[in-house]
Amino acid sequence: MGYRNLKECLIDLERAGQLVRLDQEIDPYLEAAEVQRRVYQAGGPAIVYERVKGCRFPMVSNLFGTLERTRFLFRDALQAVRHLVELKIDPMAFWKNPWQYRGVARAALSMLPRRVRSGNAVRNETTIDQLPQLQCWPDDGGAFVTLPEVYSENVDRPGLMQSNLGMYRVQLSGGEYQPNQQVGLHYQIHRSIGVHHAAAIRRGEPFRVNIFVGGSPAMMLAAVMPLPEGLSELTFAGALSRRPIRMIRQNTGLPVYAEADFCICGTVDPDRLLPEGPFGDHLGYYSLAHDFPVLNVEKVYHRDGAAWPFTVVGRPPQEDTSFGQIIHELTGPAIPSVVPGVHAVHAVDAAGVHPLLLAMGSERYVPYGERRRPQEILTCANAILGQGQLSLAKYLCIVAKEDAPNLDIEDIAEFFKHLLERIDWQRDLHFQTCTTIDTLDYSGSGFNEGSKVVLAAAGSAVRTLPSEIPAELRLPNLFREPKVCLPGVLAIQGPAYVESGDTALDQFCSHYQSSDGINAFPLVVIVDDSEMTSRNLNNFLWVTFTRSAPAADIDGIEAFVENKHWGCRGSLVIDARIKSHHAPPLVEDPAVTRRVDQLGAPGGPLHGII
Repeated sequence: MGYRNLKECLIDLERAGQLVRLDQEIDPYLEAAEVQRRVYQAGGPAIVYERVKGCRFPMVSNLFGTLERTRFLFRDALQAVRHLVELKIDPMAFWKNPWQYRGVARAALSMLPRRVRSGNAVRNETTIDQLPQLQCWPDDGGAFVTLPEVYSENVDRPGLMQSNLGMYRVQLSGGEYQPNQQVGLHYQIHRSIGVHHAAAIRRGEPFRVNIFVGGSPAMMLAAVMPLPEGLSELTFAGALSRRPIRMIRQNTGLPVYAEADFCICGTVDPDRLLPEGPFGDHLGYYSLAHDFPVLNVEKVYHRDGAAWPFTVVGRPPQEDTSFGQIIHELTGPAIPSVVPGVHAVHAVDAAGVHPLLLAMGSERYVPYGERRRPQEILTCANAILGQGQLSLAKYLCIVAKEDAPNLDIEDIAEFFKHLLERIDWQRDLHFQTCTTIDTLDYSGSGFNEGSKVVLAAAGSAVRTLPSEIPAELRLPNLFREPKVCLPGVLAIQGPAYVESGDTALDQFCSHYQSSDGINAFPLVVIVDDSEMTSRNLNNFLWVTFTRSAPAADIDGIEAFVENKHWGCRGSLVIDARIKSHHAPPLVEDPAVTRRVDQLGAPGGPLHGII
């Protein structure tokens, strides 16, 4: 069903047995986040925290805690939205089967937002310090909004249809912010809100921003949708909620989402940046404090019976995994029409999303008498790295669809097996250096600076991948504990990283020749803890791709440079040890963990759930 607001959603979830209410007082400082992580890991229900320490507003988490519940929330709209995407790809499909697309007209009408004169969202006023002060990790810089819907308009083209709704991080307290007067906004200039900010500065006009919290789950999902610039997320939210999004006219300032539970209204100071963070982020590490825009708060509204929805990010998978999955289900079929020649892409959640991207492309050009090799898929790779958030990929692995038409790109182990059986390290690595990477990734050479690499494989298999360590394997001094992570992938424990003049990677590679037995493993990863890395697939993906920078941390046995192309004749070696410039990993507070253990113990309110 389409929900008007969060209250209707909670009633429906409770009726369906997918929500529980927690009556015990919960502290928004670390404890609520610990509860959410544990409930999510257990595949548990949505949670309403009825009694929040130091706050009169209840909190809600785990709304999107499983893909099944996410589908349930949008069950009446998903098919129509999928059909809208299909018609975007092929408009003539409607005439081939009009009955199949009978629900599209209603979805299209729901996409147009409406201006209204009043609404529940502005019925009451409060202050920032009266809002739930959620802090998720011990070293976070203060309290954050973790499910914000940040609304802005372009002063050059104002109006609902040209607006942007994004889920940009919001810091409510801490740091150098003036209590109740300022909050921090974390966004980059290439985002749509950054474009709006730049336009306001150019025009010399105030840049107004409204931050909505709550309302229909459709607004939360719309805020993370990767829509093209100029296409309002309000239209997508309307289609998902099966009713137009209503926006309240304001005499001054931007319109307010009529069904929001909370709204923070203000103006971004064009001449001031303040340190925002640290914040425990989706890579599994802290993003550190950096200067970001400041919102001068003018009004804080809330509706009657308001509830504060939140989520927790950290080492994946977390609740935001469901966002990625449902977005892929809705928009994945459109990829070939957006990037010609590309059949599928998969941002690997366990690797932190942006560090590792898998792709399948066409490789139709095979010169007469030659074995298939990467050619067309290299143009596909360049096109992928020029597309929106896909441009943040650090490792892009791409294979030819013609070699395995039925290969499931989401079967990561099978994808790596296919790639490693075919790739030629002398030819099939292509680096981009001194470029941009995800702002939250600290493996690179500086803030938002680093490198990328394309690993491209096409043609028949050229090797059989081993699954056992050869008895004759001999390791260099200080290297030990070899473990097989996947067929053809070996993790080896190396010495701790030395900040000045570390030579471990070079020492390891120069120890071998391409004729040595270790080269049966095409990929070797040097790590701090090989047992932990090899324990499961998610550990391998997280350690390898969040703790390495392609240009700095890739080497190989018998490496060479020819015509400015780098390759190696033996194994490719990735140094995935923790470096001194990396951000610290996220670790729970042991005392809070013990308190939450008691909630799940026999007789506790969450017994049987966590």
